[in-house]
Amino acid sequence: MLANYAPILIFLCISGALGIVLLLLGMALGSGRKDPDKTSPYECGFEPFEDTRMRFDVRYYLVAILFIIFDLEIAFLFPWAVSLEQVGLFGLVAMAVFLGLLVVGFIYEWRKGALEWD
Repeated sequence: MLANYAPILIFLCISGALGIVLLLLGMALGSGRKDPDKTSPYECGFEPFEDTRMRFDVRYYLVAILFIIFDLEIAFLFPWAVSLEQVGLFGLVAMAVFLGLLVVGFIYEWRKGALEWD
């Protein structure tokens, strides 16, 4: 049973060793000098117009979270659609409940104005 996992263990050991060797080579061969141009913040090749540590509007994060939620919805829909014949009526009802909950959440977010970008 453990012999089945030997290739995975070998792969992890080799990739870990390679990562460590590359990090050590970068430290040994790198100049280590900090150039002000290299460490300065930039914005699309230009000097920053405002403070680089300015706060983002919370709506940015809200839209990102909503995108992740609805992206995961699609990720769950694909395997369900592929195996619909095997899961039968129970799978259909379970997915209907899942989609119903997501639609209720979407309507709630829409009514709260989370999708508005003013």
